[in-house]
Amino acid sequence: MAVKQLVVLAALVTSVACYGFPDCSSAQLKGNAVCDTSKDPITRATALINLFTVDELINNTDNGSGGVPRLGIPSYQWWSEALHGVANSPGVNFSASGEWSSSTSFPQPNILGATFDDDLVKQVADVVSTEARAFNNGGHAGLDFWTPNINPFKDPRWGRGQETPGEDPFHLSHYVMNLIQGLQGGVDPQPYFKVVADCKHFAAYDMENWHGNVRYGFNAVVTQQDLSEYYLPPFQTCVRDAKVGSVMCSYNAVNGIPSCASPFLLQTVLRDHWGFSDDRWVTSDCDAVDNVFSPHNFSTTLAEASAVSLKAGTDIDCGSTYGANLGAALNQSLITEAHLRKALTRQYASLVRLGYFDDPSKQPFRQLGWSDVNTKSAQDLAHKAAVEGIVLLKNDGTLPFKRSIKKIALIGPYANATRELQGNYFGIAPFLISPLQAAQTAGFDVSYVFGTNVSTNDTSGFASAVSAAKSADVVIYAGGIGETIEREDIDRDAISWPGNQLDLISELEKVGKPFIAVQFGGGQVDQTSLKASKSVNAILWAGYPGQSGGAALFDILTGKAAPAGRLATTQYPAEYVNQVPMTDMTLRPSLVNPGRTYKWYTGTPVFEFGFGLHYTTFSHSWATKPSSSHNIQSLFSRARSAAHMDLGLLDTFTVNVRNTGRVTSDYVALLFVNSKNGPAPHPNKELISYVRLHDIAPGRTATAKLEVTLGSIARADENGDLWLFPGTYQLTVDTDAVLKTSFQLTGSATRISEWPRDNSTQASV
Repeated sequence: MAVKQLVVLAALVTSVACYGFPDCSSAQLKGNAVCDTSKDPITRATALINLFTVDELINNTDNGSGGVPRLGIPSYQWWSEALHGVANSPGVNFSASGEWSSSTSFPQPNILGATFDDDLVKQVADVVSTEARAFNNGGHAGLDFWTPNINPFKDPRWGRGQETPGEDPFHLSHYVMNLIQGLQGGVDPQPYFKVVADCKHFAAYDMENWHGNVRYGFNAVVTQQDLSEYYLPPFQTCVRDAKVGSVMCSYNAVNGIPSCASPFLLQTVLRDHWGFSDDRWVTSDCDAVDNVFSPHNFSTTLAEASAVSLKAGTDIDCGSTYGANLGAALNQSLITEAHLRKALTRQYASLVRLGYFDDPSKQPFRQLGWSDVNTKSAQDLAHKAAVEGIVLLKNDGTLPFKRSIKKIALIGPYANATRELQGNYFGIAPFLISPLQAAQTAGFDVSYVFGTNVSTNDTSGFASAVSAAKSADVVIYAGGIGETIEREDIDRDAISWPGNQLDLISELEKVGKPFIAVQFGGGQVDQTSLKASKSVNAILWAGYPGQSGGAALFDILTGKAAPAGRLATTQYPAEYVNQVPMTDMTLRPSLVNPGRTYKWYTGTPVFEFGFGLHYTTFSHSWATKPSSSHNIQSLFSRARSAAHMDLGLLDTFTVNVRNTGRVTSDYVALLFVNSKNGPAPHPNKELISYVRLHDIAPGRTATAKLEVTLGSIARADENGDLWLFPGTYQLTVDTDAVLKTSFQLTGSATRISEWPRDNSTQASV
C-alpha cells in the first residue's frame, strides 16, 4: 500500500475502525443459521448474506465495510497491519498513553529471514497474533492482518525488499509456512482462527518506482517457467500448505492482465490449482481496482474495472472504487447479484471462522487483554531475534571486544537511531534501544558523533568524528541505508554506500584505530572497499533490528552473544545496477542479463547468499553415509502418500557439526544441490534444506537433520511443470562446501506437478 493511500484511507475510515461484534441473541439475528455453531462456515455466512439487500452488499465491498445496522452487523475495517508487530494502519488505533499505546516491535522480516530459524519465526508470529487479538478485544484492531509480504527479494534496488525474508523461494516457503501457523494458530485451525493472515503481493511484484516505471501500471512479463519455479512457490506454500485465510492481489499486471483482474491468477491458480476455498477471500492492494482502469487502461470505465476485478475473484476492494461503481456495473449487466453475494459470503465465512458471531466466553482468544501485550517473554524474543539475524561479514580477530576496550567512538547516522531501527510498517514500540544507549548501558565511555546523514553530502561533522576517533580505543561506524532512499513507492538507483558515508569512513580509517563498520537498512550495499581494506577490521550487517536492535548489536560486539546469522540476499557489486533493468523479470543469464540471485548470477558477488562468519570454528562430517542412488519411479510411488507429490521425501541427510573453537555458538546448516540435469541453463546451485542448531559448546557436537523433498530438487520446464530428471546431483554443505557428496537419480524423467495452462487473453469486460 502506498503511503499517500494509507494517510487518506486512515482519515476516511476513522469512524469504522471502532470494533464491535454481532449479538446472536438479538431479534435481528436470533434463529438465523449464521449463529448456529453446528453448521459449517460457508453455510452460516450464506444464511446471513441472503438477508442483505443489494445496496447493503455493495456497501460492504470496500475495506471499510459499513456493516448492516438493521441486522445488528457492525461496521468493520478489514485493513490492519502486523508485518513485524501490530502496526499503524487504518484498522489499528494506538492510544496516546497507557493501555493500547504500544506493541512489541520485532525485527523486520529481512532480519528474521537472516536467522534461518523457522521455529523462531513461528514464535515471533505467535506473539504478534496474541497481541493482535488482544488489541481487537480492546477495540483497537481488526481480526485480519495484511501480512506477510512474501515476494522474493530478486532485485537489490527494490524499496520494499526490507519487508521480505530474502531472495530464495525455498527459504521463503519455509519461512511463510511457519509464520502463518504462528499468526493463524496452526494449519487450518479448528474451530477458530487466531487471526487471519494475508499473503501479498500476488503476483510477480517487486518494483515501486524505477525510472518512471511505476508499480500501479507496470506490466510484468514473466514466463510460466519463472512463475512456477521462482515467483509463486512461497504463495503456493502459503495457500495450499499453510492454508492462509486471505491473499492480496498486486498493483502490477502479469503478462498484460492486471493481477486483480486476472482469472488465471485468482481462479485458475489460486482457487482451482491450490485449493483456496470459499471461506477465504482476496483483497486488492489499495486502489489497485482503480488502477485496472488507469493507468493499466484495461477497462474503459471504473464500472468495468470493478466488474472485471470482482468476476476474476477480487472479493474486497482496498479503496472506494467498488462501493462507488458496482451499482453501475450491476445496472449495466456487467455483473450479477450472485457475484456480489459470492464475494460477501467469502468475507463473512472468514469472520465466522474467527468466532465473530460466537459466544466470547467459549473462545480463549477473546480472553486476551492488555496484560498479554509487551510481556517480558515478548521483549526477550524480540531481542533474541535481532541477535540471531545480525550477520558478521568480516572479522580479523578484533571482535569480540577485548577487555582492554574502554572508550568507544560511536559515529554515524544510526549511532543514536531509535525509530529508524524499525524500518517500515511499524507500530509504536514500548521502547527503542539505540546503539548509543546500549553502549552506555554496557559501561563504555562513549563519544557519540552523528558525522553525516544517510544520503546527503554534508561534511560538517567530519572533523568532530575524526577527533572522537583519535581519542578512542575502538571506532564503530553505524550507517548504511534508510527510508529516505528505500521504502514503499521508492526504489534505489544505486547499491553503493549512499551520500558521503564512504568518504567519512575513509577519514576514520586513517586514524589507525581498530575500526568496525555496521550496515543498517533493508537491502545490501556494495562492501567491496571495506572488505578489501586492512584498516577495516570487522563488518556487520544489522538490517532493521527492531526495538532491542542496539542491545543486540552490542551483545555481539562484546561477545555476550555469538553471531550466526546468514545473508538471505546476494550482495552484488555496484555495477550490477547498470547490467540489468528492474523491469527485466527474467532470472536466467543472457546477453543482456548477468542472472539474478545466487542461483543464476554469473558475476562474483561481494558477499554471497548464505554467507556469515562466527566467533568460533566448526568441523563437519556425515552422521550417516548418504545413499548414492535413488530410483525416480520408486520415489514417485513412495511419495503418493504425501499430501502433494512435491512434498514427498527424497532423503534425510544428517550432518555432525562439531564446535572446534572456544566460543559457544549457533550454526546454520545450509544444504545446496547443483546438477546439469533438466532444461538449460542450469542454476549455479539451489538451497534444498536448512536448519539452525543452537548453543553448540566448545568441543561438543550437534546433528543437523536435513530433509530433502522431491520438489526441492525438481526443475520446471517451459510450461512450468515440475520434473524429476535422472542424472548426477552434487550436494554441498554451507556456502564454502565444507562437506560434499553426490547421488544418482536413476530411471526415467517423471513429472511430479503440472502447472495450470494460461489461456487468458487481454480482453476486458
